Amino acid sequence: MTDLVTFGETMLRLSPPHGERLETATDLEFRAAGAESNVAVAAARLGADATWTSKLPDSPLGRRVVAGLRQHGVETDVVWSDEGRQGTYYLEHGGKPRGTNVIYDREGAAVTTAEFAELPVPRVRDAEYFYTSGITPALSETLEATTADLLAAASDAGTTTAFDVNYRSKLWSPDSARETLEGLFPDVDVLVTAARDAREVLAREGDPKEIADGLTEEFDFETVVVTRGDEGALARHEGEVHEQGAFETDTLDPIGTGDAFVGAFLARRLAGDDVPTALEYGSATAALKRTIPGDVAVVTRDEVETVLAEKGGEISR
Repeated sequence: MTDLVTFGETMLRLSPPHGERLETATDLEFRAAGAESNVAVAAARLGADATWTSKLPDSPLGRRVVAGLRQHGVETDVVWSDEGRQGTYYLEHGGKPRGTNVIYDREGAAVTTAEFAELPVPRVRDAEYFYTSGITPALSETLEATTADLLAAASDAGTTTAFDVNYRSKLWSPDSARETLEGLFPDVDVLVTAARDAREVLAREGDPKEIADGLTEEFDFETVVVTRGDEGALARHEGEVHEQGAFETDTLDPIGTGDAFVGAFLARRLAGDDVPTALEYGSATAALKRTIPGDVAVVTRDEVETVLAEKGGEISR
């Protein structure tokens, strides 16, 4: 039995050196990058048996994605396609006031045609946890249906389902996202949302505790985790609210921070830890991720526990 199965698109990220413009760059670094595979990597590196599933083109670029994930201990269960392309995105790092710009080039990606029947559904049903995010149903009508079917199949089988709202304004509007996501929520056990997404997309008001309370009461989630940026995270579980502060960190690359948090949180829940401890590991892993280039948290459990031992964040239980 697999501990964790994740499903979604993984792209290739191409980026020039820090500060360089894409239009003048002569070198591009490329790495595997995708929310659901990022979560699988973080979980695997903290000891979980993690599998990522998706649909990829049977091409050198598709195989590069698989190689990039397997090096971190993630098992891949991929549908290989002779049609469709490998999605990519370009990341241009810039400091203030320019900021960092993301340019997607994912139209026509093979994953957008992935159907429920061709995916490893038995593996999803047999897993302890199944995870996907709000990015996946935004990519195509086919993936909207596939995401719903996978969550329903996992839920019916007794697999704990986890879902991150993970809103992307370049993919859909808040109203479209809310309509689709709320249709998925009956089959979700663990919901993760940034406070800003809860307000903008789910039309929630109040502070993070009020957001978690309202979502739990309306949709009967087992656990709701609200992330609060540099203020840490809050979770409501079995009627209790737990808060976790953020750990001090230098930021080399913030992309993938939320995925690192989720992967670590799920890994520790799978290991039998309580919600406060899982929040603690999630926050420490997220802090470490910000010091690492690329989308994935290339960390070890010893490193995470060193951060915890130094008490870089405050905990309120």
